[in-house]
Amino acid sequence: MNEAAMKGQRKTRTGMVISDKMDKTVVVETHRITKHPLYKKYIKKRITFKAHDEQNSCRVGDVVMVEESRPLSKEKRWKVIQILKKAV
Repeated sequence: MNEAAMKGQRKTRTGMVISDKMDKTVVVETHRITKHPLYKKYIKKRITFKAHDEQNSCRVGDVVMVEESRPLSKEKRWKVIQILKKAV
């Protein structure tokens, strides 16, 4: 399978940078709201990703878009593709 066909199947997520202490790596947190199957109450769930940031341009509080990629390290499976909003 060539690169163009593979790129169309990659997932993207939008989240906020919560840590930038590592070199070329940021931790991105995303939120989603789900409904409990029995009690019908809405629940906020969050998940964190370690994402590759080649230029070290992301800072804590930035809203970024990440895209899944091949494994880059033990826990890094995502790349920062765009900074949507810079932190104030």
